[in-house]
Amino acid sequence: MEVAAPFSRKDKIIQQATLLFDDKGYSAASMRDLAKEVGIEAGSLYSHFKSKESILQNICFKMATEYVDSIRPILDLPFNSSEKLTLAIQSHIRVLTQDPQASSVFQQDWKNLSQPYLNEFIKMREEYEEAFRQIIAEGIKNGEFGIEDEKFVLLTILSSINWTSRWYKPDGKLKPDQIAKRLSDILIKGISTSNK
Repeated sequence: MEVAAPFSRKDKIIQQATLLFDDKGYSAASMRDLAKEVGIEAGSLYSHFKSKESILQNICFKMATEYVDSIRPILDLPFNSSEKLTLAIQSHIRVLTQDPQASSVFQQDWKNLSQPYLNEFIKMREEYEEAFRQIIAEGIKNGEFGIEDEKFVLLTILSSINWTSRWYKPDGKLKPDQIAKRLSDILIKGISTSNK
């Protein structure tokens, strides 16, 4: 049996920072606030992270990597566009619900990244959005999706699934797979030509 790695002080700082940034917003949260949450002196934080932004970088890039890695394999599957889009929505919900607070920070606070990290993050976000756009464009081309404005559909889908981080509760009635299925059913039914 594989033994989980011990939870380090650095991990605890990231976890508490995620909760703090999600609750107060990155700009309003201070290193002093974070030190209080972790239970250490503010100066001790700097032995683990050089700045508040370096913690934000850690959160944002970890989440960006998880989202991008989750969708890449879907593009090459021998499935139709509806099936690929279903899998893309479901993989997004799985990543999001594993850590809804980190997903929320990722979605809301990435604009606080400085260069060159901001450009690097934007490239990853664009790669992720492009994967969704490719699936949608493919579905329009092959006649599965009866819409013309792929950008509008892309933004609608991403807005709908990203909003899940604001209301999802791990102890709620709906489990991640149920949420993913309901969202994919509703969103794909709305653009599918088979429902016209």
